[in-house]
Amino acid sequence: MNMNSHALFIIGAYAVTALVVAGLILRAVVDHRIQLRALADLEARGVGRRSRRG
Repeated sequence: MNMNSHALFIIGAYAVTALVVAGLILRAVVDHRIQLRALADLEARGVGRRSRRG
């Protein structure tokens, strides 16, 4: 397959974009898990949610 410099640039741009998007998704998943643990810790210490009052 004969690839010119434009094709290599386009493939590289797609690869970098895919890595960035995957990194953002991974960061969101990890942050979500951290927030769930922090919330569980607060609830275990007796700090309740305002939405559960009343």
